[in-house]
Amino acid sequence: MYNETITFYSKTPPNRWVMKDFSIKHFEDNSVCWDDLEVYLKISDNKVEDFSFDWETAIITTACASIFWESIIWMEIWEVLNKKYEYIEELVWMPISPRRKQASVLWMLTTINAIHDYLDDWITNDFDDLID
Repeated sequence: MYNETITFYSKTPPNRWVMKDFSIKHFEDNSVCWDDLEVYLKISDNKVEDFSFDWETAIITTACASIFWESIIWMEIWEVLNKKYEYIEELVWMPISPRRKQASVLWMLTTINAIHDYLDDWITNDFDDLID
């Protein structure tokens, strides 16, 4: 059962739109649950100025992407790169079931890999890098 926060953000994702003036965009999918997610980041002074996404995703992925968006605006990109699964538990105030953990961090994985693309550092993370 999802809490009220998950339900609200899955039904009314405020940042679901295709950003036109993005600095970088990145696509990831989750073959376990068939989610597809593309994020758009606007970065200035090494901070996330704006974040949007477009998707074909599950309820938990949609909600977590929206909640994450609110938390990273004006965050240093280096800080975003260090986020792990536990961060989403802090944001949604509940643990996610083991079978939904990948879905809950797909937005994080996609955002982190977008930042790696932006930095052109040749690093690509996967789910194992975010979930212990």
